[in-house]
Amino acid sequence: MNAFLLNRQLGSVSPQALAQAQNQRLLQSLQTDSNVTFQLEGTDPETRENVIANGTAGSVNQSRSARSAHAAGINSITIDRWEGRYLLSAGSDSSVAIWDLERAVPSPIGAVTHVPLEYATRTSTNGSLGITHISFFIDSLAFITSGYDGTVKVFSSETLKASASFDLGGTVHSHATSTTAGHLLVACASAHPTVRLVDLQSGSSAHALAGHSGSVLTVAWHPKDSNILASGATDGTVRLWDIRRSASSLGVLDMDDNIGIPGYDGKGTGARRRERGRAHVGAANGIVWSEDGRHLVSSGTDEKMRVWNMSTGANTLANFGPTLKNSQNTVLLPVLAPAHLEPAGKTTVFYPNPQEVLVFDLHTGTLRQRLRVAAPPAAEATVVAPAPAIRNLKNVTTSLAWRPHSMELYSAHSDGRIRCYSPRTWEDQAAEDDDADDGMTFATEDKAERKRKREELDDIVKDLMGKKVTYS
Repeated sequence: MNAFLLNRQLGSVSPQALAQAQNQRLLQSLQTDSNVTFQLEGTDPETRENVIANGTAGSVNQSRSARSAHAAGINSITIDRWEGRYLLSAGSDSSVAIWDLERAVPSPIGAVTHVPLEYATRTSTNGSLGITHISFFIDSLAFITSGYDGTVKVFSSETLKASASFDLGGTVHSHATSTTAGHLLVACASAHPTVRLVDLQSGSSAHALAGHSGSVLTVAWHPKDSNILASGATDGTVRLWDIRRSASSLGVLDMDDNIGIPGYDGKGTGARRRERGRAHVGAANGIVWSEDGRHLVSSGTDEKMRVWNMSTGANTLANFGPTLKNSQNTVLLPVLAPAHLEPAGKTTVFYPNPQEVLVFDLHTGTLRQRLRVAAPPAAEATVVAPAPAIRNLKNVTTSLAWRPHSMELYSAHSDGRIRCYSPRTWEDQAAEDDDADDGMTFATEDKAERKRKREELDDIVKDLMGKKVTYS
C-alpha cells in the first residue's frame, strides 16, 4: 500500500486505481468484529416501550442472552440499499426487528451495542410458523415478508404493522422484487411447483409460471432486465423466465453443459429452448445474479456452488472444493461483493457455511478466507426461552447481508444472533497494540508511584517509632 501512496504522490497512479487498491485490501482483511453486538434488551426506556407496544405475546423474556437479537433463531436479514443504514431481521418465531446501524450504545471499553428501533414479537397468526425471507420494498419505509404460514405480507417500517397480505395456500420459501422495474410484481417461491407473481398494484396473485416439477425454493430478478426471472426448485433445476411471453419459460441450465446455447441478445432469447438438464443433483436452494447480469450463481443441497455464463447458459466449471455444507431444503443465498470494490474480472462471493462464512473468488473457486463464528459462551448454552421461541444452539449461519456504501458484512444465525464483519488491517492491529502498551505503561507508572509513596510512609512511621521521646 505504501508503494501505491508513493506512486500516487508522484502522479503515476490514478485516484481510481488507488481507491480500488485500498478497497481490495480492506475487502481481503474482513474479520469478525466481536465489539459489535445486537441485543433485544436495552437500557433505552423508549426502546423497551416500543418492544412491549408492538408485541402481541407479552413482554420480552428477561432470561434471554444479553447478546441475542431474537428469542428464537433468525431466518433472514436484509439491509436497505439506499442509505445502507437500516437492517431488518426476521425470526423463526415470526418476530421482526428493525435496527439502525448508525445508532448504537457505546461502552467505555470500545464495544458497540445495537438495540432495535422497533420490534414485533409476532407477525403471524400462528406464532410457531416463522418468517422465511424478508426484504425492503421500493424504499426503507416498507418491507415484505414471506413465511411458513403461506402468506406474503407488506409492512410499514415505522409501525411494523401489515398493510397488505396475500395467502398463497402453502409455504412461501422466498420472494423477490425487481430493483429496476416499473411494475410492482413480487415473484414468490412457494411449495407448489410454480412461481407465483403477486401484483401489489392490483392486489392479484393469480399469475403463475409453471415448469418445475418440485417445490420452488428461490427466485431472483435479472438486475438489468425487469422481465427476466430465474428460479430454483427441489427438482434440481434452475429455470429462466420471460414474463412477457405466453410460454414464459426460456429453458433450464444444465450442469453438464460447459458450451451453452448462445442467443441474439445475451439472455438466451432467440436460441433453441433447452428443457432437459439439472443445475444440481439435489435441490437448488439459492440463486444470485451478478450486478451486470452476466453471471448467475446457484447453490444446492448437493453441496455445490455453480457459476453460469448467462450469455450462453454455460457452466463455467468453477470448482469451490469440498468445504461447502448445504443439506437443508431451506433458502441459502450466497452474497456477492459490490463490483466497484474490485478490478474488472474479479468478484468475491461470500457463502454461509455452518459456523463460518467462506470467502471465494467467484471465477476461479479459490478459497480466500474463512470468517469463523465464535460459539456462544458455555454459560449461555443452557439458556432456553419458553416455547415456541426455542433457540437453536447449533449456531448455523442462515443469512448474509452486505451493507451498501460501506465495507461491512452481516450474518444471521440460528442461535438468535447477528454478527458483524469489518476490515482489520495491520495498521489497526498496530494501533491497538500501541494503545495496549500505553495502558500497560500507565499502569506500571501508577504502580511504581504507589510503591514509592508507600515506602516513604513506611520510612516516616519507622522514624517516628524509632525515636526515643523524653519528657523534662
